[in-house]
Amino acid sequence: MSKLTLARAKEILAKHTTEEHLFTHAAAVSAAMGAMADHFGADKEHWEAVGYLHDVDYEKYPDEHCHHVRELLAAEDVEEEDIQTIIAHGWGITTDEVEPSTDIAKSLFAVDELTGIVQAYALMRPEKMAGMELKSLKKKFKDKRFAAKCSRDIIKQGIDMLGMEPGAVMQCCIDGMMAHREELGL
Repeated sequence: MSKLTLARAKEILAKHTTEEHLFTHAAAVSAAMGAMADHFGADKEHWEAVGYLHDVDYEKYPDEHCHHVRELLAAEDVEEEDIQTIIAHGWGITTDEVEPSTDIAKSLFAVDELTGIVQAYALMRPEKMAGMELKSLKKKFKDKRFAAKCSRDIIKQGIDMLGMEPGAVMQCCIDGMMAHREELGL
């Protein structure tokens, strides 16, 4: 088994996903995970790859999300540690199989929903991601009616697991998504 790369993650996801919005979400989470890797001094491409692949079973099994990750990824020769990280992003939501215990798993848990809020905010701004400020994002985060489907409780739980300030995680999402704004259409 070789370490998961972003190129390989894109190949694998394309085998199991057809919906464009899921590819956009995968790219947003990947971008945020790259910024989180920078924060932790970790392997950026590897974290981006895990972020990109995190919803590999969602389109085929939306009601059993995270329950089919192992069967899909083991067949692709993905390392068990990466499989567990991906399963862990559904901990307490869709599965209790793997609790997030590593920086990468906790980061994935925290940024998955948060990227939705950042994306929704960028889409309503004429300048999209350009010039997005943390202070403004925090205001949108507090407004539970804004991007209402993005669970603030899950985001807060992930941030608490990380032991980071909410603003630091939000800034990582902004920075990561800003760096990939063209790919994200933002």
